[in-house]
Amino acid sequence: MSTMVKKQISKKQFIIYLIVAFGLAWILQIVASIFANKGNEIVFRGILAGCMYMPFLGVLVARIPLKGMGWVPHLKGRIRYVFFSLWMPVLLSVIGGVLFFVILPKVFDPEFTSLRMQMEQAGALQQLEEQGLTIPIYLVITFVQAITFAPFINMLVALGEEVGWRGVMFQYLKDKLGITKGRIVGGAIWGCWHWPVMILAGYEYGKEYIGAPVLGPIVFCLSTMAMGIILDYVYEKTETIWMPSLMHGSINAIATLFPFMVKPEYSNLSILGPAFIGIISMVPMLVLAVIICLKQSKKQA
Repeated sequence: MSTMVKKQISKKQFIIYLIVAFGLAWILQIVASIFANKGNEIVFRGILAGCMYMPFLGVLVARIPLKGMGWVPHLKGRIRYVFFSLWMPVLLSVIGGVLFFVILPKVFDPEFTSLRMQMEQAGALQQLEEQGLTIPIYLVITFVQAITFAPFINMLVALGEEVGWRGVMFQYLKDKLGITKGRIVGGAIWGCWHWPVMILAGYEYGKEYIGAPVLGPIVFCLSTMAMGIILDYVYEKTETIWMPSLMHGSINAIATLFPFMVKPEYSNLSILGPAFIGIISMVPMLVLAVIICLKQSKKQA
């Protein structure tokens, strides 16, 4: 599957792909940031969702064939990777979040003040209480959604990125640089793709974190390197673009859960965790990425 795709991508096509994927996405991220800074969260999120399809559009504009990316899943003997894609991000997130709060216990907020404040501002807290639900129950429901159907819904949006990243960019870079180096460089490029919205709108870490605004983009690239290795591993094992898309969807589904558990006065520690893009909380993900790389090296040897 992937060999067919690699042979059909020229340097010119790859450059055109990157120009479109980055150029249009960065324009959209700048526009989205304007709305975010004006407090229009709905429009902000909507534009970012559309932004995720710019890598797919880049593939089409560069006339890179979609054939061979694994559009029809053949999962016989590989069904375990469906559960790996669905639940591994959750497991890594939970371990990373627990690690963060074990190291920094005073940061944990049993009252979930940040979430309560957000829901009050949105007028959702009253609706929650009218339904007889509490904040902890709401978080449990959110967690259940994140391990069941939410990743499958998110998968449809994540597909826009995965066709470009894992379907094209990682295949091209692995062919030119080797598997491990290609994955690492691809992960760094993927991280850079998010930079405008991170710097301008405080996406992922906020704007007041330690080391802002420089440290966040760098640390985020480290997390996308690790995520990229794991996602590409799933792609290679299943030979279908739907599995890294599902895993990407799972990552997005669980990403915002643990930050709700941090006391507002410690929001500047977001660069450390508890979301798995933080320095402390990404440790489990980094360990898994290293294991995958070492396993790949042994096979090549």
